[in-house]
Amino acid sequence: MWYFDAPTIIYGEDALSELEQIKGSRAFIVTDPVLHSLGFTEKIAGHLRDAGMEVAAFTEVEPEPSLQTVQRGAEIMRGFQPDVIVGLGGGSSMDAAKAMWVLYERPDLQPDEISPMMELNIGKLARLIAIPTTAGTGSEATWATVLTDKTDGRKLALGSRETMPTIAIVDPELTRDLPPRITADTGLDALTHAVEGYLSTFHNNFTDGLCLKAIQLVFDYLPVAYAEPRDMEARERMANAATLGGLGFINSWASLAHAMGHAFGGNFHIPHGRSVSLFLPYTLEYIAQEPELTRFRDIAHALRLPEGDADEAAAAKAVIAAIRDLHRRLDQPLTVAEMGIGREDYEARLDDLVEFAEGDGTFISAVRIPEREDLENLFRYAYDGRKVDF
Repeated sequence: MWYFDAPTIIYGEDALSELEQIKGSRAFIVTDPVLHSLGFTEKIAGHLRDAGMEVAAFTEVEPEPSLQTVQRGAEIMRGFQPDVIVGLGGGSSMDAAKAMWVLYERPDLQPDEISPMMELNIGKLARLIAIPTTAGTGSEATWATVLTDKTDGRKLALGSRETMPTIAIVDPELTRDLPPRITADTGLDALTHAVEGYLSTFHNNFTDGLCLKAIQLVFDYLPVAYAEPRDMEARERMANAATLGGLGFINSWASLAHAMGHAFGGNFHIPHGRSVSLFLPYTLEYIAQEPELTRFRDIAHALRLPEGDADEAAAAKAVIAAIRDLHRRLDQPLTVAEMGIGREDYEARLDDLVEFAEGDGTFISAVRIPEREDLENLFRYAYDGRKVDF
């Protein structure tokens, strides 16, 4: 037995106006300082006031939000006592809002206790509305929560089916002014979700189509959104791709690129999407060594590659090459060295990288789970850009 979880999704042009139909008395917005300074908080607050609500906000969410920030925000939330919580921003703000929601309703818990194994019993005091301002994390359609423990830099992949947002509002207008670099980082995050969701051991009939469509949309529209930021068709398609990818991977699961990317990003303070997408080609080359376990031909078909009619090994090679080519078109690094990280520093942290990756919740879903030596080599190959041949 399995479950398929999804929020109510309002999407497309003018989706934000739905906020004026939301029932509630007090709304609490969770966002970051940059979006707040750009007027996003007030934009959302205006719609909520038009719905008759009193509005407060926590605007201190940092990139890669910490356990400590979540605890501070939840304390402020408890003082305000909202019945509507709004996570506004990229994955950081939406993830922080999910964790704050839990701690608001369950002050007896610590953030790192949020787990599928823990019955949270939330939703009695408030509902969660997720509003993305980037097209990548898909956090508006997932119950996953990634937080960082400042004490050791470890990224914690947390979550519970109960933290799925009640409503997701996906309005492409909110992504219109994203800088090209953030467009690329977040868009490749969406791609990584979809590819890993499709190839995960937990893939299923309900997620396969979502993941394949998300992959196709990213390849078709991310280069356009990157080169022509005001192309609203590309922005809308990428917003949809991110949400589809989120629905796909949260109902199957992410995999090795996420485990390695979480470990790497937490140690070197690299944005999430750039981290996980960097490792994607290497982890795909690793699982492609056992083609009887993979389904690259389906992805090749979705991308209209001629190798979709070839054998699995040829399809894998073509798909991985297409992913690397997309990185190049978006001026994204394909090796750790290209990020300016010194080899000596990288090697000094290798034990931590391996330990954190092995402990990540996404590690177990790979169709080929690496032993410690293989995992070390994957990290080393990604530093230099070597083709994985083991």
